[in-house]
Amino acid sequence: MTDHEIAPEFSRTILADKVGTDETVQTIKAKPEECARLAQRLDLQSLENFSTVIHLRRIRGGKMIRVSGRLEADVVQTCVVTLDPVPAHVAEEFETIFAPAHLIPAAAQEVEIDAEAEDPPEPLVDNRIDLGELATQHLSLALDPYPRCPGIGFEDHIEDDEEAPAERPNPFLALAKLKRPD
Repeated sequence: MTDHEIAPEFSRTILADKVGTDETVQTIKAKPEECARLAQRLDLQSLENFSTVIHLRRIRGGKMIRVSGRLEADVVQTCVVTLDPVPAHVAEEFETIFAPAHLIPAAAQEVEIDAEAEDPPEPLVDNRIDLGELATQHLSLALDPYPRCPGIGFEDHIEDDEEAPAERPNPFLALAKLKRPD
């Protein structure tokens, strides 16, 4: 890591060379201090019990690595209406394929994205996979983007307690009175 790089909040790296064709399973769990840093990064009030069970296996003739897993975490988000705490249990499954950069098709780097197409492989960086960062990214995708307390809707919340301004008189009423009947 260079001086200008930021250390990841939750890092568990493995060497791609250590992954074989037989599936291996790893369980990773964030320490309390890692959970605190992740909560700050993900704009959570708190994050606890963040763990992931990860399955690794070489595929496509050993050239690519499939990483699949299931993450679980207890989070407390902030209600977007009342700003009260909103606790939630997040459980999410994910799958990602990693490959050396030279094996990733050029089409994967195009700007236009086909939502129906399979995701392109992620490039291996320095022949390593950071399982902690991968789990963190999938946790961030699994979070409710607009958390609300149970039973609270936007229509129930009034931003301003002032009464609505009184209806203004129609300025054309005076003109209507001036109009002569024919």
